[in-house]
Amino acid sequence: MTQLTVNGDREILLVVKTGRQTNLRLAEKVAGRFAEAGIRLRVVEDEAADLDRSCYAEVAPASTAAVGTELVFALGGDGTLLRAAELARPFGTPVLGVNLGRVGFLVEADMDDLDEAVQRVIDRNYHVEERMTLDVAAQVQGEVIAHTWALNEASVEKSSRERVLDVVVEVDARPVSAYGCDGVLCATPSGSTAYAFSAGGPVVWPDLDALLVVPSNAHALFARPFVVSPNSVVAFEIDPHGHPAVLCCDGRRLVELPAGTRVEVAHSSTPVKLVRLKQDLFSDRLVNKFALPVQGWRGPVLD
Repeated sequence: MTQLTVNGDREILLVVKTGRQTNLRLAEKVAGRFAEAGIRLRVVEDEAADLDRSCYAEVAPASTAAVGTELVFALGGDGTLLRAAELARPFGTPVLGVNLGRVGFLVEADMDDLDEAVQRVIDRNYHVEERMTLDVAAQVQGEVIAHTWALNEASVEKSSRERVLDVVVEVDARPVSAYGCDGVLCATPSGSTAYAFSAGGPVVWPDLDALLVVPSNAHALFARPFVVSPNSVVAFEIDPHGHPAVLCCDGRRLVELPAGTRVEVAHSSTPVKLVRLKQDLFSDRLVNKFALPVQGWRGPVLD
């Protein structure tokens, strides 16, 4: 493992899914361990009231919470890690997620590994990897109405349940397909095991740079997921005579889209940095998280 050197006082941003008492107790435990090691903890303003005052030395607004911190320590699930990534990405701060939820593909450690994860941070015994993100822009008649980003996926979805969303899908300014659907999304390899997977997309290893395009409940003969170059630009054009839609990035950043909106998605130059504690293969993680059977039907014949 790479030993990371931090000059001066060490400070960590603690992000917690505060809706559960068990999580708050674990946060107190983690805070105590870091305090004993001389590491200051910072928390975000909107979480401070839910946490015991002993958990932190400083409170900061979300917009600057990760500035100057060694890493963001996220206690929760993938949703909590996505929130932590939102705080950390602008400043290049790495994020370490500990899973207190269910599957958790983005988080690095499970609750049983919490003590080890804390100790590894104290010892600076971890390494950091970069994950691809997406730049997302929405425009109407050439005027940009929203500019945001995504770590997992950017989805364009119908805004009314009883309506059908009519879209044209483009790659590199060339139309590829058009259909009525519930929605269509563009995902990163990191997001291939999230919404894209549930919509029928392929699993893509996270060290591969690529863009996944996955329709959701499309009414068309050619409505299959496909994978394109990370250098491509994917666009979704909403029928100007159709219905409005909603742009959703990572399930966190929502933008209402009028009919006729064009959404362009491209590889971002700003990655999210994730802390890794293990050198395990993604194949093993996939098998463990989904409890996949790995013994084939051609197993040994029993007498």
